[in-house]
Amino acid sequence: MPELSAMQIFLLLLGAVFVNNFILAKFIGICPFIGVSKKVGPAIGMSLAVIFVMALSSIATWLIDHYILIPRDLTYLRTLVFIIVIAGLVQFVEMVILKTSPSLYKALGIFLPLITTNCQVLAMTVMNVREMPEKYAAMGYSFGLVPSVAHAVGIACGFSVALLIMAAIRERLELAPVPESLKGWPLAFLLSGQLSLAFMGFVGMMK
Repeated sequence: MPELSAMQIFLLLLGAVFVNNFILAKFIGICPFIGVSKKVGPAIGMSLAVIFVMALSSIATWLIDHYILIPRDLTYLRTLVFIIVIAGLVQFVEMVILKTSPSLYKALGIFLPLITTNCQVLAMTVMNVREMPEKYAAMGYSFGLVPSVAHAVGIACGFSVALLIMAAIRERLELAPVPESLKGWPLAFLLSGQLSLAFMGFVGMMK
């Protein structure tokens, strides 16, 4: 089967950012989205960490799946192996941030190691070896390593876009006369709903 063209890969990435946004369209990975969106600074750090982890996870898991698990008929171990790979990469990112920016490490707090259990990362790795290849095979195309990485980066960028928009709004609202009953989590969930409705405007632009 032919590989995806550069334009198809670009549209795949763009679709993952806006149309199939994991946070605002699929509601996957809400915990770090709500927890780290109080300030723009930590949101930027988390965004970069998630992009890095997702990109490397997509490469590592795709290679392991195609060159170790599938040839040895060990695909039933995918979830376990993928979690181990993701955990290792998150530990690496955590050590780098702790060494280079202790203040950012402190600001991210528990949400940085929680990338390990962020369902977005695991969902992306499983989609890249199961759902996406089946989807594109039905269209007559091969879903290889490059599309997998593009899809992962698109999902991570979609998370980053949603997180940064949310953080910018919540930071501004710190100065607004918000009713006491809406401060904190209630307002965060209301804003999430509004952003989700806004992103629904992209539905139908691409599959």
